[in-house]
Amino acid sequence: MIPPAFDYARPASVDEAVRVLADAGEEAKVLAGGQSLLPLLRLRLAFPELVVDVGRIPGLRGVREDGNTLVIGAMTTHHDVIHDPLVRRHAGLLASATATVADPAVRHRGTLGGSLAHADPAGDLPAVVLALDGELVAQGPRGRRTLPARDFFVDYLQSALEPDELLVEVRVPKADGWGFHYEKFHQVAQSWATVGVAVLVRRDDGHIAEARVGLTNMGSTPLRASETEDALSGAGDAAAVTRAAEAAAEGTRPSQDVSASPEYREHLARVLTRRAVLAAAGMG
Repeated sequence: MIPPAFDYARPASVDEAVRVLADAGEEAKVLAGGQSLLPLLRLRLAFPELVVDVGRIPGLRGVREDGNTLVIGAMTTHHDVIHDPLVRRHAGLLASATATVADPAVRHRGTLGGSLAHADPAGDLPAVVLALDGELVAQGPRGRRTLPARDFFVDYLQSALEPDELLVEVRVPKADGWGFHYEKFHQVAQSWATVGVAVLVRRDDGHIAEARVGLTNMGSTPLRASETEDALSGAGDAAAVTRAAEAAAEGTRPSQDVSASPEYREHLARVLTRRAVLAAAGMG
């Protein structure tokens, strides 16, 4: 389909982008890699009066260290996240999950910040950043503010970003020494995850000392399987992991669509959580 008509702006700096967004108010949409916005435009599910292209603003790409945190520019492409040595060394879950996003063409164009700002609960990366206890940095007319991932995702396709704010950085704590795994089920290659599970596990003396479990497509936002996380504390064998995984769907509200019923998604959450935890803990 042909997208609706809109005006187009390509600011040369973050400050200019913020000014343009502030002037346009809620009638503007930000274009990053375009892999989320352009399909919405073509399907006429979005009707912006202005599209603000931030793809060539310097300083919004790349990865750097800030003490025990990795700082990833919002415009860093999926391809660059996958292959960045700092991400692979200190946030392997993010690299491995990003490698499952769509196909190589999308990964070369799509960006980490664009995927997170789109706030699609069926996207792989929101649940991953949630499991990593990540933070998102937004810049607006009032300056910068940092939002924990648990507060950033508000509802289906809705984030805590104000209309005049631009996502500029993603901050994730280094997860050195943690086991990790991202497990997802999708009906055909390159499709959205029917359900996905992002797991981080820290082991001590042969037992799980701490676990984080993020769920993809189990509600209107990415979720943490908090009951399973608690139940995994002290787990030392596959049977204990299986028991803990039975609580993975507690507190979730999965949707009904052509891909799966809520009941089937709950079943998948339990099965995939067990697989992901066993793989992350080296018990599989």
